Amino acid sequence: MQVREINRGKCKTYLLSCERTRRAVLIDPLRERVDRYVALLAYYGLELEYAIDTHTHADHRTALFELRGLLGAKTVMHRAAPAPAIDIHVEDGQELCFGDVRLRVIATPGHTPDGICLYAAGRVWTGDTLLIRGTGRTDFAGGDAGAQYDSIVKKLFALPPETLVLPAHDYRGNTESTIADERRLNPRLAGKNRAQYVAIMTNLGISLPEKIQEVLQPNQTALEDDAIAYPSIAQLNEVRQLEPRAVAALLATPLAPLLLDVRESREYVGELGHIRGSLSLPLRELAERAAEFEAWKQKPVVAICRAGVRSTTAAAILTSLGFEQASNLKGGMLGWNDAGLPVEH
Repeated sequence: MQVREINRGKCKTYLLSCERTRRAVLIDPLRERVDRYVALLAYYGLELEYAIDTHTHADHRTALFELRGLLGAKTVMHRAAPAPAIDIHVEDGQELCFGDVRLRVIATPGHTPDGICLYAAGRVWTGDTLLIRGTGRTDFAGGDAGAQYDSIVKKLFALPPETLVLPAHDYRGNTESTIADERRLNPRLAGKNRAQYVAIMTNLGISLPEKIQEVLQPNQTALEDDAIAYPSIAQLNEVRQLEPRAVAALLATPLAPLLLDVRESREYVGELGHIRGSLSLPLRELAERAAEFEAWKQKPVVAICRAGVRSTTAAAILTSLGFEQASNLKGGMLGWNDAGLPVEH
């Protein structure tokens, strides 16, 4: 296997290729570098098999969808990823093969719920879970410092000590480390227990990435629609979250809520199914079609999507339009299915 880091900047993209078959993978590609990726693949005579994001990025636009459109690459993310246009959803322990190379998926929630790392041939691509002498922030929606500590200590630190650590970001000019060095030298982890780590991450005080909503929302929705007025982080944080069983209980009452499923139409009838009686209304059409259910402005409305991310945006939009009892189905249809609740296809 040949490995190249091809951005030469703070955001890192890795090109992996099988020497025998010339099949290749790109890990965490940036949208603004697509031309460079296409040129490099052509120069080295490689065929792109997979384009993989280790998590939903908040600081740069993903190139997954462009690479699929241009080169036919299969897009890959964790099962919990909110974007609707992913070809392959992976889980912990699953393998991705390209030529003679096997990439093992390690689910590492914490920075985001959909975080993964990838292990092959003595290397681990750690995304924003484990950085060189640092770790990814956990203050975004869905972040969980305790879960991140468990992901690193129980999974990554269990890898062979000589394993090379290749992160998705570095801000100090580092290119690689090892599991042994991070166990010994990472200031957030070395000698720290779980409670101490959570306290460190809770008090980082890091400013949000520039233009986070302009980046994060398209990455989550795969929509290129400037007409959508995405809510602010503060508005998203104020959305009421309802557990799947709580929504199921409400549906059995005389005050049953209106269910708005904001996934794309193909998802509504896809593998996860939909909740009986829900209205299919893709997020991109929500604002312009809100008048269709004007009568529900003073009644409970629950927004639904795949993982509960796009629907949080939908609930915030509904609230801004005067729907005072708008809520979100926490965990989306993934959570509903995992709870064993009934679906229709």
